Amino acid sequence: MEINEILVIAMFLSFIALLFTGIPVAWVLGGIGVLFAGIGYLADTYFDTITGLDYTTLGLVVNRLWKIMDNWILVALPMFIFMGIMLDKSGVAERLMQSMQELFGRVRGGLAITVTAIGIILAASTGIIGASVVLLAVMSLPSMTKQGYAMPLALGTIASAGTLGILIPPSIMLVIMADQLGLSVGDLFMGAVFPGLMLGAMYILYILVTGWLKPDAAPIPADAKPITAAAFVNVMKAVLPTLLLIFVVLGSIFAGIATPTEASGVGAFGATLLALYNRKFNVKVLKEVVAGTMNTTAYIFAIFIGATCFALVLRELGGDELIESFLTGLPFGPYGIIFFILGVIFLLGFFLDWIEITLIILPLLAPVISALGLDIDGYGVVDNPELVWFVMLVAMALQTSFLTPPVGFALFYLKGVCPPNVKLTDIYKGVIPFILLQLLGLLILVFWPQLVLWLPANAYS
Repeated sequence: MEINEILVIAMFLSFIALLFTGIPVAWVLGGIGVLFAGIGYLADTYFDTITGLDYTTLGLVVNRLWKIMDNWILVALPMFIFMGIMLDKSGVAERLMQSMQELFGRVRGGLAITVTAIGIILAASTGIIGASVVLLAVMSLPSMTKQGYAMPLALGTIASAGTLGILIPPSIMLVIMADQLGLSVGDLFMGAVFPGLMLGAMYILYILVTGWLKPDAAPIPADAKPITAAAFVNVMKAVLPTLLLIFVVLGSIFAGIATPTEASGVGAFGATLLALYNRKFNVKVLKEVVAGTMNTTAYIFAIFIGATCFALVLRELGGDELIESFLTGLPFGPYGIIFFILGVIFLLGFFLDWIEITLIILPLLAPVISALGLDIDGYGVVDNPELVWFVMLVAMALQTSFLTPPVGFALFYLKGVCPPNVKLTDIYKGVIPFILLQLLGLLILVFWPQLVLWLPANAYS
């Protein structure tokens, strides 16, 4: 084994080991990059190796960072984050919960369906998993407990509905993936619409079937009132402003009227207007939203800096060629290799946030997917259709890993806001059916790529 291959493997092992020390990920990534650049330089100087690493390698990081900060697409990140946090503060979710409970009150499992529907709307308006899971839990778990829902069903519904934020546009994860792979943000947003809605529909169908087979798990409240025209009007009043905002943001991108960056600004402004409309806007709220936006954006861009240094040193060592030769050499065939990659990403999702996976792992895998020779039909319109399709598979695999015991991120967000009497085992039991539904959804996307590519291909025809 050559020295470069040894150093590549050592970089990955060091990264995984240091994650468990509690050191911030950005420092770990940047520190390992600097450390191994030094190791390569010393090896070349004193042991006659040829790693090609020296201080000029780290000097290239400055140019890479300039290109990142000069990228207009990434301006959309703080705007979409601002939009999501402002919507959380605007009282939109509370209004939706109150009005939709009246509409679905006489349906068995109606409250769980309400939570899922709100999760879909929140996903399309915030795109932030932690915020959606916590908000749904705080709003709905007391009501579901009071109504007599089986705890696993209630907890599983909340966790799964909250994780839709990673997939349904305008997801900030899709913005970063598009930037890293040189894909169109609009194509990824449109490609995610049907998979996200498909998952939401599968959740609702499961809840209805569970309520029918196990009436005690999802009881109808004793004080449920018949559906009235007034209840329907209340739902429309609660839903339409948020749906209008989502339509304006996504519709302007899909129609080519606005770039994602411009649409994100419109979304941030629209979320502020919604807060005003609901009488939730004041100076204190604005300060909290701005501070939250700054913290989240700074966290993401700090990882950008560390990941840039790490990835640069890794590529100088030939890590991308090593990974590509390993994966393409597997005796599984193209789809076997894809399932292997998705399995690895699923496991990495236990330990890494989607940001690290997107910035480090995804760019290394793109050449592998392009080299597999997959015949993915982009209808002659979508550029790099195999990568657009693959990004959706990765997003759904990550979404599944964030739900999967024992270390799924969404489970810990949920446990953190649950009452002390809620057991972690109840959360584990509750999410298992939804994990199976997500795996089924992933298989559907693997074998029917048209679910991803049809909308971006036909939007401009």
